[in-house]
Amino acid sequence: HSDRGGQFRAKRTQNLLRNNGLVGSMGRSYGAGDNASMESFFSLLQKNVLNTRRWDTRADLRLAMVTWIETKYNRRRRQRGLGRLTPIEFEMIYKDAEAA
Repeated sequence: HSDRGGQFRAKRTQNLLRNNGLVGSMGRSYGAGDNASMESFFSLLQKNVLNTRRWDTRADLRLAMVTWIETKYNRRRRQRGLGRLTPIEFEMIYKDAEAA
């Protein structure tokens, strides 16, 4: 079944992932904790963008999604793994330290 991660074990897929510096899904099927962060993200995206109105074109929706991610989600959401900084704050500190 493709829904059980078998596609990530194929040699061709493994080579493609490795050549692009990626790692395939490692979670077991039906593992709720494996997808919790993405489920949370898509729930917020749906609530804050998708369900706010009817979109005339995919381009309009895409622009609204990118705008929300870049102006709200990435700039305001604090993360425990980043020392309670937003991703933008963390990135700025990292770039400043790298430049020094």
